[in-house]
Amino acid sequence: MSWVITAVALSAAGTLTSVYGQVQAGKAQEEQMKQQAEQERLAAESRELQRREELNRALASNIAAQSMSGIAGEGTPASLALESAKKAGLSEATIDLSEKLRQSALIRAGKTAKQTAYIGAAGSLLSGAGQIASLGSTPSKPANEGG
Repeated sequence: MSWVITAVALSAAGTLTSVYGQVQAGKAQEEQMKQQAEQERLAAESRELQRREELNRALASNIAAQSMSGIAGEGTPASLALESAKKAGLSEATIDLSEKLRQSALIRAGKTAKQTAYIGAAGSLLSGAGQIASLGSTPSKPANEGG
């Protein structure tokens, strides 16, 4: 009978270890995805700053070229500059939205990984409980007794 108790204890310990490992792995993956989303956010801010600097340089260059050529900042050149700025703003908004969606996807993937780990852990727990129950229901009669 003591081998049954030992087997049940070992099975329970193995099941609990498996459950704990699955839960911890899910939490770690969620945290990793959160960190990756934060890194993505910082990189997006850096890229946005760089794009704005390039746009400002281009606009300043256009204004300087127009003033050097004697073109006034009115009428068609001003309209073109305004339209160009509107397009740049729309492009910035689209890029910003795309980057936010990517960050959200990373965070959702982390949460999904954590939930999947919890479900796997619950499955391991149920499976382990079934194995333990089957060990406990095994006849305690030694195999060498002819019965």
